Amino acid sequence: MAYNAEEMNWSDVRDLFRKWRDDNERKSDDVILLWESILAEKQQKLGNERHIVLEQVFIAALDCGRIETAEDCIGYLTVEFPGSLRIQKYKSMLLEALERYDDALDILDNIIKKDETNAAPRKRKIAILKAKGKTTEAIKELCDYLKRFMSDQEAWHELCSLYLAEGEYAKAAFCMEEVLLHNPYSHLIHQRLADIRYTMGGLDNIEIAKSYYSQAVKLNNHNLRALYGLFLCCGHIANSKATLSKRKEAQKLAQWTLNQIQQKTESSLTTSTSESIKKKSSKPNGSAISDEITALENAFGNLELVKSN
Repeated sequence: MAYNAEEMNWSDVRDLFRKWRDDNERKSDDVILLWESILAEKQQKLGNERHIVLEQVFIAALDCGRIETAEDCIGYLTVEFPGSLRIQKYKSMLLEALERYDDALDILDNIIKKDETNAAPRKRKIAILKAKGKTTEAIKELCDYLKRFMSDQEAWHELCSLYLAEGEYAKAAFCMEEVLLHNPYSHLIHQRLADIRYTMGGLDNIEIAKSYYSQAVKLNNHNLRALYGLFLCCGHIANSKATLSKRKEAQKLAQWTLNQIQQKTESSLTTSTSESIKKKSSKPNGSAISDEITALENAFGNLELVKSN
């Protein structure tokens, strides 16, 4: 949204900035526009709120690539808080923006040395290592971070992604299991853990994946990805050397899953797909949906669910 600076005074901008902070909105472009056109020259009127606004403008400047504005904000803050670790963290962020990663890491290491309980610089260090392509070092730092902050779910998610990038599927599955302990009712976590187990392969992992996909569907029966995964797992089990009872159970579950996919596909057809259906209007009613299911089965590699004797 564009703002008319000529119709606003410094107090209007201050209140608007305050609202964005309370609502956790970045609005970086607007922040820079209003700061440079109105508030920069009136910043002394902000009183104690001035420092918070300078931090807000600094972040917005980095988002917009306005390095000079970011340097000005850091300059003001450094004069008033020369020994602040918070300001040191902002300096490292500025160095990151300038791609001076080694200098940024030096500052972050110094902050961590002075305050080992400060999570923010550790996260920034991991982000820099990841940006430099040093995945192994990033994993090491993230593991060290999680020893101190075990309840950080986002960190476990990030570690899982790093392990997946390195092909360490067993370790990635462990990370998602940790996340699942914190949030056992999330269908997306069950689904991701099932995806990892399915990728690992082997009958044991396929059966574990089937369990997690089933739970994901139970928590959210509109999760098509979980339904697709469940169908694939059942297909593997039904055509494997598993026990007869497991194969029969997999056959029944696969048929149920395919029926659910068909129902969800039918209900999800909207006006955005109406044109493709009209092209098939010469076919009997419902044949378009049948074609969709046929295409789905072909995508799954023409899996055969052979009836066990």
